[in-house]
Amino acid sequence: MRYDKVAVAKAMPLTYAVHASAQPVLADDLDSTIPASLRSWLVRLRLLEGVPFANLVADTELLPAESMRWFYLDRRWTDALVQGALSVGTVNSDDRTHLAAQYDAIRDELDTEERNHRRPEGSARFGGKVDAVSGFILRSEAVSGWPGLHVRAFSVDPAESDDATYLEADPRRMRLLRLERLAPAVLFCLFDGIPKVVHVEEPRQGVQFGFHMRPAAGGGVAARLFPRDKNTFGYLNLDGDAITGPEDRDDGFDVPFRVGSPGVVDIQRIEEMFKANAATRNATGAVDGLDAAEYALQLIRFPYRQVFGADESIKLLDAFRATIAYSTYASTAFTFGGN
Repeated sequence: MRYDKVAVAKAMPLTYAVHASAQPVLADDLDSTIPASLRSWLVRLRLLEGVPFANLVADTELLPAESMRWFYLDRRWTDALVQGALSVGTVNSDDRTHLAAQYDAIRDELDTEERNHRRPEGSARFGGKVDAVSGFILRSEAVSGWPGLHVRAFSVDPAESDDATYLEADPRRMRLLRLERLAPAVLFCLFDGIPKVVHVEEPRQGVQFGFHMRPAAGGGVAARLFPRDKNTFGYLNLDGDAITGPEDRDDGFDVPFRVGSPGVVDIQRIEEMFKANAATRNATGAVDGLDAAEYALQLIRFPYRQVFGADESIKLLDAFRATIAYSTYASTAFTFGGN
């Protein structure tokens, strides 16, 4: 399955602003306008923790099943939320006047503290303040099926391959301000800035096996198996072109299922297909009898990674391809404005 990049420019224009480099602050609680515990609570409120879901998504139709919504966070709205929370402690006009005089300092402290909300305990604090906050809400079976989904935001488009890994300290990565499941199938995420590219990936806690699935004609399920070399672990090139593996459908086999048992793989037929093909007969080990280890090697899969971003290098001819020939259109009797 090709991990195509999905443009999200319509929902979230990806003209990102580079966030300030993080500078460590040695003390955990410096001289401040408000106590550390209150500051932490207000930061969580600013990041919309405890805000009812109905105030985040006004109507369920705005977040249908298997959908993703990108957004900017209006800082004026969250500032007003904090002001409203602090106003609870005011009793008279003098209290309100004093709060108004202190609010600029409070806001500056919260801007800095937002960066440290998800900081690992015992690590150096981050300096600078959050300028822009963006994020997404994802409603999908993937969220409930894989509760440990990885989300990574980048200030640049990484040049590595789809199976590359990225360290937490990678300077291209942007900080996550919040990542939380609001419901079993709803994931809420906030970024420190506006990312160029976002990765959403299945967790890597264990070895995964499977096929490349796709919808079958007339309903049901179909799958494709791309054979690997048992020695190098690389995908085999079956058609001789420059592209190998899942990116080239011609390098795979349709997975056979048992007759009368849809979804149950016919392992013996897979071995027969490998033996019948000159490119896979020896490389996969089928000629010696495909043992359990070699069969597992064929099924191993890297975690699926969906990449979101604006592909700025795409050519117009690649983005737009006509599906109706002009000769076909000209031969029809349909005319615009006709009866």
